[in-house]
Amino acid sequence: MGIVRPHLWFDDNALEAAQFYVSIFPNSSITDVLHAPADMPGVTKGDPFVVHFVLDGQPVEALSAGPSLKLNAAFSMVVDCDTQEEVDRYWSALLEGGGQEVQCGWLTDRFGLSWQVVPRQLLEWTLSPDADPEGAARATAEMLTQVKLDIAALEAAYRGEST
Repeated sequence: MGIVRPHLWFDDNALEAAQFYVSIFPNSSITDVLHAPADMPGVTKGDPFVVHFVLDGQPVEALSAGPSLKLNAAFSMVVDCDTQEEVDRYWSALLEGGGQEVQCGWLTDRFGLSWQVVPRQLLEWTLSPDADPEGAARATAEMLTQVKLDIAALEAAYRGEST
C-alpha cells in the first residue's frame, strides 16, 4: 500500500527547514537525508537534496532544488490546537526567525511555508451541522478580525457575549 505525504520544494534549505519543524512538534524526527548526485541542475553535488521527516506522525518530504518553484499559500499545513496556550506556543514558534503573520490564524514561516494555527473548537462553532447559525456567523465575523486566533473571543462571539 502506498503512502501519501506532502512534498515541499525549497530553494536550498530543505534540511534546515525540516530541522526547524521537527524541533517544534512532538512525535517528529528526520528519518533520512539524501545528498545531491553529480549533474543535478541547480544543486551542488553532495549537498542535502531530499529530506524525509515525520511531523507529528505525518510523513513529509522536502527538496532543495533551486529557485524555480516557490511555496505559496495555496498549500498550507494546519495545526489543530486544543487550548489557547497551544495556539500561542505554535504561533510564536513558527514565526521565529522571520516568519510573517497573515490573518485568520494564518502565518508564513521564515522558509515560506504557510500554516494555519487553529483552535479545534472553531470548526464546531462555524462548520458543524449542530452549530447555531447565528452563532456561527458571529464567530466567523470575529475570526475575520483576528490575526492570531483568540479562543475566548471566538467563543464569546459564538455565544453572543461581549468580551
